[in-house]
Formats: sequence, C-alpha cells, structure tokens
Amino acid sequence: MPTVRFTQNIQRHLSCPVLDVPGATVREVLDSYFSLHSQARGYVLDDQSRLRHHMAIFIDGRQIADRVRLSDAVPHASVVDVIQSLSGGSD
Repeated sequence: MPTVRFTQNIQRHLSCPVLDVPGATVREVLDSYFSLHSQARGYVLDDQSRLRHHMAIFIDGRQIADRVRLSDAVPHASVVDVIQSLSGGSD
C-alpha cells in the first residue's frame, strides 16, 4: 500500500499521521486517508475536491501533474508526500 506523509509544518495545524492506505491514484489514496482523518480534507482540497493552490503532492519525489482530477497513478509501494507550497520572494 502507498504511504501518505504530511510535512511537519502541516502537522502543526492538524493531526495527520503517516499512514499506509489503499489506492491506485492520488484521488483514491487521498480518499482512503481522509476516511480515517477527515479534518485533513479541507486543508488539502478545495470545495470542488481539487488540490488547493497552496498545496503540492509528490509521488516518490515527483510532483503530480493532475491537480484537478488527481488521476496520477500511485504504484503500490510508493510514498505520497503532501506539502504546503511556498510562494512569494523578494522584489
């Protein structure tokens, strides 16, 4: 099963432990995770169930391509990292 990890920065705001959950796509993996930790859903997904702009998801170190349908394939033994994107910078 894929392993889902949230960064420590996100964990400061809500409880989201590292878990192994079933799923073959990012959507399926997240739905499995959220069935156990529903409070994380609203932090990661918007009200249309798309990835929020300030969030990023990586599968085995590669950023996902589909932020809307979350259809990227997740191999069985993969690590799915959910992180908060950084924005801004100096002018």
